[in-house]
Amino acid sequence: MTIPNRRDFLRDLGLSAAALPFVAGLPSLQAADAVARRQRLIVVFSPNGTLPPHFWQDKPGPLGELKAILEPLAGFKDRMLMLKGLHNRIRGDGDQHQRGISCLLTGVELLPGNIQGGSHNPAGWADGISIDQEIRNFLQDNPATRTRFGSLEFGVAVPDRADNWTRMVYTGANKPVAPIDDPYQMLNKLYGQRKDQATLAGLLDDVREDLRKVSSKISAEDRQRLRDHLELVRSMESELTRSGETDELVHPEPELDPNIELVNDNTPQVSRMQIDLLVNSLANDMCRVGTLQYMRSVGGARMRWLDVEEGHHQLSHKPIKDKKSQDKLLRINQWFAGEIAYLARKLDEIPEPGADGSMLDHTTIMWTNELGEGSSHTHANIPFLLLGGGAGFKMGQSHDYGGQPHNRLLMSLAHSFGHQVKSFGNRELSKDGPLQLA
Repeated sequence: MTIPNRRDFLRDLGLSAAALPFVAGLPSLQAADAVARRQRLIVVFSPNGTLPPHFWQDKPGPLGELKAILEPLAGFKDRMLMLKGLHNRIRGDGDQHQRGISCLLTGVELLPGNIQGGSHNPAGWADGISIDQEIRNFLQDNPATRTRFGSLEFGVAVPDRADNWTRMVYTGANKPVAPIDDPYQMLNKLYGQRKDQATLAGLLDDVREDLRKVSSKISAEDRQRLRDHLELVRSMESELTRSGETDELVHPEPELDPNIELVNDNTPQVSRMQIDLLVNSLANDMCRVGTLQYMRSVGGARMRWLDVEEGHHQLSHKPIKDKKSQDKLLRINQWFAGEIAYLARKLDEIPEPGADGSMLDHTTIMWTNELGEGSSHTHANIPFLLLGGGAGFKMGQSHDYGGQPHNRLLMSLAHSFGHQVKSFGNRELSKDGPLQLA
């Protein structure tokens, strides 16, 4: 069916604000309007470094058999890009964890401050914008790529404290952004100011009526998308209700020793809920840039669901020759990889609106960390793994850049969105321009 004027058609239907973002993105209603390509970026952070022998491919070239950490991602090998040899070369105030997370996406030094870390000089917030927000602003400046939120910042088990160990997203110098790690809060942000589950049920009823209005005007394929959209939101509400411990599933606001982070045993369930919400927000074109932060740098989560009683940060300090600790760290890192695999599968299951392929084919997931390896606290070989097709890079490859500043990768991400930045973060570290990944 061809709609002569989509804007007038949607206005005449009188759809609610909750239903409009999703309905407006349906392919059946886009025939009359030029649709800009939807490129998306998701940055996923996990803490405390990786295990190099179990992560990196042995030599550059086409990706072969994946190492143990990446086994959960084996089904996406042809759509993965492994970038070794990128160092976080930012120096100055702060310890390795502080600079590791707060300079990871900003590529710039920390400002002077009074947050004491390790045995190093105290430090403040980062002195610049993070790459996700730089790309967000670029997309929001163009009416064709502007979305309701621009970006969404998700967290899982991030402590309720404000310091440069807990923040990786910055809207500018001295302007950190706290991730939302409460699925209910994020649900309210996405679908209106709902205070409890009862009002959520009412919202679903309103949306259902709006979808009834439009269902006869669209294709059978899009009607299925409508049904799937409703089912996703309702299933999340039902899952929390079934548990009988709604409040327990939400990450609390702990008052803990800064060196020990206790994570709710429901973290796996909360992770999946956050991923479902992230995918849902992208599918509805509410944003095209998202971040998903697990814990924090110096993250001391106790991952009892993996039969690991020790804190993650504590384990990461164990020497490499300690096999028992290494085995536990391997399970932890495999779990993070499994969550990214779940995210990729969810995106891959949804056809791209108005284009070929799936949403994953138009999305770039970047998984990274504040350290290259935990026990040494090195900023060399920061693990950067890209997955998806949103950036137009040549995938299925492993590269080794031999110690290049990671600023060049951040520039490459901006350029892949058409944002031709001349530098990013520290100008000296950006002088050689973006990496050539196409």
